[in-house]
Amino acid sequence: MTADIRRPGQFPCWVPAAVGLYLLHTEEGVPLRTLARQVGCHPSTVLRQVRRFENRRDDPLIDEALSRLGRARTAAPAAAASDSGPSATTPNKDTPDMMARLRPLTDEDRIQREALRILRRLCESGTLLAIAPEMPRAVILKETADGGTARIAVLDREVAQVFALKDWIVCRRAGRVATYGITPAGRAALKRMLAEQADHTGLAEAPAPFAAQHREMAERTLHHADGPDERLRVNVAESPAAMLSRRKGADGKPFLSADLLAAAERLREDFELAQIGPRVAQNWDRFLTAGGRGGFSGRGPADGPRDARERVAAALRDLGPGLGDVALRCCCFLEGLEATERRMGWSARSGKIVLRIALVRLRRHYDETAGGRGPMIG
Repeated sequence: MTADIRRPGQFPCWVPAAVGLYLLHTEEGVPLRTLARQVGCHPSTVLRQVRRFENRRDDPLIDEALSRLGRARTAAPAAAASDSGPSATTPNKDTPDMMARLRPLTDEDRIQREALRILRRLCESGTLLAIAPEMPRAVILKETADGGTARIAVLDREVAQVFALKDWIVCRRAGRVATYGITPAGRAALKRMLAEQADHTGLAEAPAPFAAQHREMAERTLHHADGPDERLRVNVAESPAAMLSRRKGADGKPFLSADLLAAAERLREDFELAQIGPRVAQNWDRFLTAGGRGGFSGRGPADGPRDARERVAAALRDLGPGLGDVALRCCCFLEGLEATERRMGWSARSGKIVLRIALVRLRRHYDETAGGRGPMIG
């Protein structure tokens, strides 16, 4: 009889499905094809997941977590058989140790509480999680202004194992004292938990958890010529260009420099201004490679800000087909790079290169036409 990975009680609820596949294959010898039939995927997919966790056993926290889960799984049937046998009433001096091994690493509520406390700390700059083999607890360290470190939090070792197994933290430096940092998955998980917490507390307009994980909220200052400055809270992850500006290239520098991001935002600002007014659905298809080549209809006072439309049109004409496509789709329509690549028939992960080339040309266009300064509105 084959094992059913979805049977209740086999693993704690928080255990990732891929970990369950790995343990069933390595601890019980369940064939990959059997596991693939049970989860409804190709055997090669299961093989990749098994190999992924096998390769991650160099991480001490992951190795300890997998070992404990494996021991608890193999010990559970033996404990059940012992309890139901004739000698079930006979005291066993190993019972406390057995129960400790059978006990899950932790529970869902504890993970939630500790994640909200620890992941928030790890999101701060200059923080890391440190742990050594003989330490029952991990410590969260933060760099101080004088170059030293200060302990700002502690975490039980078993909870740190869960964090590593769920890919919320990753080993940055191995050795006698291993150090860990937060991963993008950890940041996304923290955003989901914060959104759920806001929803449970009844706060108005609490964001959906899985929508919140894709947001990067930051404050921006809006300068008004005829009034005080205004502080706004914006989602800086909304634009593909903004997301690329936070990524690092092979040289350690941002993939998109500040001036390239400024050019992208300038095009987007003009595009949004061009659609203000009664005629909201401005036809930009004439600038797309796959679109028609019709011109604009007659202009009038009700056509919206004409100057902004002309600036966008001039910029897209200067970029030409291809570069104009990616600039319009990613900077103005906020279409994702993957969707743009599919629509244009480009190879995977080539869109960001084309977008950077387009923004370099767009920056030069603005330098040539306005001397690098944005035109005054109104």
